[in-house]
Amino acid sequence: MDTAALIRWLQHAISKTDASSVKRIIRFQNGSDYRRFLQQLNKDDSGSESLKSINPLPIIMGITCRLPADARLNETFTGRIWMEKDCKISVSPSAQKTPAPQNGIPWGVQQIKAPMAWGITTGHRVKIGVIDTGVDFGHPDLRHSLLRGINLINRSKLPYDDNGHGTHIAGTIAAANQMQGMIGVAPRALIAPVKAFDHNGSAFVSDIILGIEWCVRNGMDVINMSFGMKTRSKALLGAVTNAYNEGVIIVASSGNDGRQRFVDYPARYPQTISVGATNRLRRIASFSNRGPYIDIYAPGEKIMSAWLRGNYNEMSGTSMATSHVSGAIALLLSLKPGLSPGDIKSIMKRSMMPLRNSKSRRGPGELDVLRMLQAAERI
Repeated sequence: MDTAALIRWLQHAISKTDASSVKRIIRFQNGSDYRRFLQQLNKDDSGSESLKSINPLPIIMGITCRLPADARLNETFTGRIWMEKDCKISVSPSAQKTPAPQNGIPWGVQQIKAPMAWGITTGHRVKIGVIDTGVDFGHPDLRHSLLRGINLINRSKLPYDDNGHGTHIAGTIAAANQMQGMIGVAPRALIAPVKAFDHNGSAFVSDIILGIEWCVRNGMDVINMSFGMKTRSKALLGAVTNAYNEGVIIVASSGNDGRQRFVDYPARYPQTISVGATNRLRRIASFSNRGPYIDIYAPGEKIMSAWLRGNYNEMSGTSMATSHVSGAIALLLSLKPGLSPGDIKSIMKRSMMPLRNSKSRRGPGELDVLRMLQAAERI
């Protein structure tokens, strides 16, 4: 491929960007084309302000940059590179209210029977990358559960949470404050907060891809993705597939549309574990997506967990259900560290509790940590 011609085309297109321009992801089919492109880019960008706005996405052999809305790839690049919109993605919106302070073990952690497993596993040293809004590093219930992580929005800062969603997710997974706080599903697991979402809970697909790449490179065992979008992204699928092939387990929320045969992306991809939400009655929560694309359900309605400034908050959503599943996987991996993503999905599916009032005994059921650990013993 004529790398110099591509760089000239990009330089020309970027120079014409204005308020109507859109972020794009460009992926290369061929690894050697991509490497040559990056080498040439590093040589050329010292003299070009426009080229400095190009950000590499190595895990998918791609780049992201702003281009005019009407930009079209030159025909000479057909079949060698692909271009797609770098879509906006949101943490799954959740109903929330500020409750009284939390003490002890939240109902969802009890319902999945996590405390009954703590005599044999607490998730010790299993690493979970939480791609979200960051975390409250000062929260007393999370102090012993946090790794440094990364802030993809401002790399010079720690991934501090300015939204609350990421802290809530982290609390359910691994809060550990027996004295006067709450306890999460896997209290000795380690959370690496990956801040890809801003204070509004918004990110671009390229931010998620960079987050997945960071998790793979830094040896995360599990990635928690409590967010979703309606449109399919081949670039995001590429990043998810690469992480899966590296042995990283990806847990994703199915979405809060209450729809029968639809789940959000990336939960729709078969390389993830797709999670729906249940209530205290062990029935599917009214807001949860449901049906054949769900792999497992977990508590997601009126979930109490950690919040900003050392507080607590009650939230509902498949985001909350997803964090229960990530914690449960940490309990399992601490006992059996060699399990592949495929093994874990199969163990979960074999050990689910049938939902209450479920018409089908064969459909997805609710997470049960004790049954899951017993099923793993038979592998």
